[in-house]
Amino acid sequence: QVQLQESGPGLVKPSQTLSLTCTVSGDLITTSDYAWSWIRQPSGKGLEWMGIISYDGFTYYNPTLKCRASIPRDMSKNQYSLNLRDVTPEETAVYYCARAVAETIKYDAWGQGTQVTVSS
Repeated sequence: QVQLQESGPGLVKPSQTLSLTCTVSGDLITTSDYAWSWIRQPSGKGLEWMGIISYDGFTYYNPTLKCRASIPRDMSKNQYSLNLRDVTPEETAVYYCARAVAETIKYDAWGQGTQVTVSS
């Protein structure tokens, strides 16, 4: 059974870079049937899709992030990460990593989520 676990600092200052890591167990991030995503949810608001990395390393991002996001991966550790530059307090949210069935919008496995607060 696949498991995803987010990790990273819970507090980031405005204008700095938010960095989170998702550690995957029970499946390889290079498995061709899946892609690996980051999604966030501010308090009281809906889910926002941030970006995704395919099993072969291609990345796609929400254009509203204005090129501030990147999703690198470390295949030796079976991890992928989220780096978001120049964050604002409005980006305080619970951040989730999630597995998507390839070529669909179906998410079949989620991490528990991690709260990130952007504040000075």
